This record gives sequence, structure tokens and C-alpha cells, in this order.
Amino acid sequence: MTQRLNITNGDSAAGTMSEAGIAGKIIAWRDVLHEGPVDASLSLNALSKQRARFISERGWGDFAHVSGDFAERDRVIQHLDYFDEVVLWFEDDLYDQLQLIQLLDFFSRGSPRRKKLTLIQVDGYIPPLSSAKLQELDEARAPVTPDQYVLAQRAWKAFGSDDPSGIERLLGDDLSALPYLAFALWRHLEEFPSVANGLSRSESEALTAIEEGHTTPVAAFLEVANKQESIFLGDIVFYSYLERLSGKRNPLLTWTSGGAVVSPTAENSREFVKRELRVTPLGRDVLAGKKDWQDIKTESRWLGGVEIEPGAKGWRWDPDERVLVRKKPPAAKRRVAKKGSPRKKKK
Repeated sequence: MTQRLNITNGDSAAGTMSEAGIAGKIIAWRDVLHEGPVDASLSLNALSKQRARFISERGWGDFAHVSGDFAERDRVIQHLDYFDEVVLWFEDDLYDQLQLIQLLDFFSRGSPRRKKLTLIQVDGYIPPLSSAKLQELDEARAPVTPDQYVLAQRAWKAFGSDDPSGIERLLGDDLSALPYLAFALWRHLEEFPSVANGLSRSESEALTAIEEGHTTPVAAFLEVANKQESIFLGDIVFYSYLERLSGKRNPLLTWTSGGAVVSPTAENSREFVKRELRVTPLGRDVLAGKKDWQDIKTESRWLGGVEIEPGAKGWRWDPDERVLVRKKPPAAKRRVAKKGSPRKKKK
């Protein structure tokens, strides 16, 4: 009997697939690669340890649990003797597409390349799909092509590099082998600080949502999610954005009481989601472009292989021209072919 390994984005999708009777072992990849450092030059095991440290430092999981979970999933894909086929199930958003290129990069090398590898990409989300639809997708799965391997290798290297201009160069090429990758990479670039005010797209949308009256953390999260062409951001990560914007000094937002926003724990999560937020006068000045968030904030943020440090230096995103620019010393704008950023319909 043929033995299959299915890999998908997280526990919800894995549970849905299991309930639908998808054949074989199912594992969830889980890593939120669009947040925190990603060094594409590291081995799978070394990168997993780096990622587990970051996730635990953010308070999103216990290090022993996360590192153990990552070690087990890595062990499974590094020892495939038991399996005849590996099926990748991934959605169209940034969260999934980064996981997909990581896995395709891994499977393109050495002994894993000799295994039968097939791919299912969903325009939307796996959990809402019926059992019949999942079975239909399963039957239509297609072998991974050489072009898909090569593109994933290039994309993973560019994402995990300290020079994000490689992503721009990639976006100027034909990415049709992985049809959702271009949109995901454009969305990643939008998380770099804007030349207008130093805010990422997500940070700007969060402050705007609160200013417009979506003043609880849940309401702000749902409003920001509604603005996404393809939702990739989970609520826990979004709440960490609120904490970053609140900060210990010079906050852009606070609770209406004036207190700093701190990401919720299991003990206070119910109270957290019901409290009211407000944008500070400084936050309104930053939104208006009168002040720059990068000159105010005190902590770094990692986007793939790039560390966004406080201050004026570093990479910025020009949302009008849709290009990255390097601040201090100035450099010519790096332009990609004017194919534009593909805009997906809302789901």
C-alpha cells in the first residue's frame, strides 16, 4: 500500500483534512515566517532552532514545546523512507507561500528530491472547504515541476537575505510557476517602513482602524483583516503589533486609560479583547506624515533576513512608486518591471 505524507500550514487545516479522510500522515508546519529573523543560508535544523527562540521570546509559545515540535516535523521530512509520496497543501497568502518556498527549497536538495512530491494550492482557505472539495483537490494534485523547484530556491534565498532588493529583482521575472507567490512577496515588501511616515502597511492600517472607531483589539483586527486582499495575519501576531506601537516611551496608541498595551496572556485574554484603544496625538502626527515612526521607536523588527533597526537608516517602502529605497546614504530607487502588484480579490 502506498504511504503518503501530507504537509499543510497549521493545525486547523490539518484537522479539516483529517476529518475529510485525506489519506496518509498529516503534519502542520506552523511557523509564522513573515515575522522574525529568517536566515536562508542556515540548515533546516539550525533555522528551526532560530525560529523557536524567536517565537518563545515573543511569548507565542514555550521554547521547549516549540523547538520540540519543530524538531519532530523536521525529523519526519528528513527521514522519508516510510513514505512513497509527499503532498504539499498550501493556501495563497503570505503565511502559506513562505512555508511553501521553504519546503520546496528543502525538497529540491539531496535525497528528498528523489521522492514523489506533489502540490495542491488553494485560492482561499482549507478549513471552510467541504470533504468533497478536498477530495477533488486531492485527486487533481500535480507533481512539482523543475521550474517550481528553481523558483522556490530563488525566492527562499531572496527572502532570507539581508538585501531585500533581490526580492524586487525576482518580481521583475516570470513567477507564474507558483501563481500566488508574486502577490505574497509584494505583500511582504509592504511591511517595510513607509517613506511617508515609517509605518508598515499593517501598522498604518491598525492605527487607522482605531482612529475610525474600531477601538477594541478584536474590532481593529477584523477591520485590518477586511482590508487584506488575502488574509495572512493571525490575531496573536496582530496584538503584538499593537504592543509595539504602544511601546514604553512615546506611544502611538494606548488604552483609553492611558496605559501601555501589552499582548494578552492566557490569563487575561478575555479582558484584553474587550478593552478600548485610542491613538495618541503623536500617533496621529505619524499617520499624517508629520513625524517618522522609525525615529521614535526603540526596538528592531526582522522581516525575513533584514533587520529593521530604529532610526533613519535602512530600507524603506515607497507605496506610490511601489519600490524599495535605501535611506542614508541615498541610493537610486530600484525599480522592477512595471507589471504592477497583482491585486487579489477579497475572500
